[in-house]
Amino acid sequence: MKTKYIFVTGGVLSSLGKGLSAASLGALLQTRSLSVTIQKLDPYINVDPGTMNPFQHGEVFVTDDGAETDLDLGHYERYLDVPMTHKNNTTSGAIYNSVIAKERRGDYLGATVQVIPHITDEIKSKVLSLAEGEDAPDVAIIEIGGTVGDIEGLPFLEAIRQLRSDLGRDNCLNIHLTLVPYLRYAGEHKTKPTQHSVKELLSIGIQPDIILCRCEQSIPQEMRRKIALFCNVDQDAVFSAVDVKNIYELPLKFYEEGFDQKVAIMLRLPARNARLDAWEKLVHDCADPRGNVTIAIVGKYVELKEAYKSLHEALVHGGVANRVSVELRYVNSETVDETNVVSLFKGCDGILVPGGFGYRGVEGKIAAIRYARENRVPFFGICLGMQCAVIEFARNVALLNDANSEEFNQLSEHKVIYLMAEWFDFRTKNVEKRDAASDKGGTMRLGAYPCKILPETKAYASYLKPSVEERHRHRYEFNNAFREILMQKGMLFSGVSPDDSLVEIMELPDHPWFLGCQFHPEFKSRPMDAHPLFREFIKAAKKYAE
Repeated sequence: MKTKYIFVTGGVLSSLGKGLSAASLGALLQTRSLSVTIQKLDPYINVDPGTMNPFQHGEVFVTDDGAETDLDLGHYERYLDVPMTHKNNTTSGAIYNSVIAKERRGDYLGATVQVIPHITDEIKSKVLSLAEGEDAPDVAIIEIGGTVGDIEGLPFLEAIRQLRSDLGRDNCLNIHLTLVPYLRYAGEHKTKPTQHSVKELLSIGIQPDIILCRCEQSIPQEMRRKIALFCNVDQDAVFSAVDVKNIYELPLKFYEEGFDQKVAIMLRLPARNARLDAWEKLVHDCADPRGNVTIAIVGKYVELKEAYKSLHEALVHGGVANRVSVELRYVNSETVDETNVVSLFKGCDGILVPGGFGYRGVEGKIAAIRYARENRVPFFGICLGMQCAVIEFARNVALLNDANSEEFNQLSEHKVIYLMAEWFDFRTKNVEKRDAASDKGGTMRLGAYPCKILPETKAYASYLKPSVEERHRHRYEFNNAFREILMQKGMLFSGVSPDDSLVEIMELPDHPWFLGCQFHPEFKSRPMDAHPLFREFIKAAKKYAE
């Protein structure tokens, strides 16, 4: 078989960094001229994270084909620079949904449908689907969400246990990420949590081949010998995953440990030298900025930074492209009003208003946008941020005093943002109907859509090409009934759909940098290739700071 499989599990507690570890390993294998893909298996019952509260789940990452996925897929894309699809993320909800649909159709010929073999077989089919087709990857990394010992994760662990038997030991590798805490008062690392975690994994029939130890500082050699002895792995198969200041240092740290070399040996991968020039330059540029800018992110999910993960990284990428460090100041939009904007945004070199849903905090976003517009502070609005910029301009420049979005005020006479009854899907070439009262899951404009860029605009100066494809996640659109009046007052619609029916980008030509887009450009930004809009936004902020 062509594709080799690496299964990544986690123990002791969540948020140890399985996603970053998997992405970093994938990036290292890529530098050895191997093709790599990564899949996330999430144990929760939701079909996808699209309807989940950002405070619970964090960011929902959207792929080109319109899949709403776990935020770890953002890490995968940023580290591998390979577009993910619906194949790269599945959940317990999606698995059970598929199995129940098959049972209702009679596909199981009247058999009693059970977790084993029916649920586990469905999971295995999702994993093996990554190797279908002529362009099957050399390596597929499978990250199992949650923590070993969680009840909901057992079917996934059983499935990967079976896959090792199905595919053969030479084609599968189990990596277990666990916590090795350092007790400062005792002055030593403690291995007992790792021993118990591996014992839990062994109890369900999985023997890890490699143990990756999350720790504050590198684990001494005698401690590695102890872990190897009690966890039944080779001594040179115990690695440290130390805390780093910059997450893009992680591939280099793993390389120094010999992590990728051990994986290559155990899977009998081609012996090729890693080429790390690009990663070394990235880390150097991050560590050696020539200036700094402060960007205010005005949102309503700021208490959980993971809700804006891709946004955060895209701003960092824009800073790398301009050789400046980017300091982020998160501002809760519910606390913003006309009386405190000056104090809240003092010292900020740019203001960014991200996407979101619902009315809570919207007036604060509008107040922040007005401050940016009137004080000529660089402004970037994304999705709802663009819609709020349109509302602010309509109210305070076009003097449509009750201007609003249909999402927030259905009685407004000037619904500058509204829910279109139908729109043309350029991917399927079909007219899609939308109903605000329908199920919330999967009822939005999702995935990549084309956008036509007008010449001699800030948008064109950023992209330097007449058309692009960007990823969407929203229900409401700009109302074309107000296009003419807003244009007369000075708003420029610099990006539109190919048939000119949907506004995708708006900007103010008489402002140093004031731009809003209906799509989510942060999903396509890369550490070594910053998204054009983030690059230019940070460039404008740098100029403002100077």
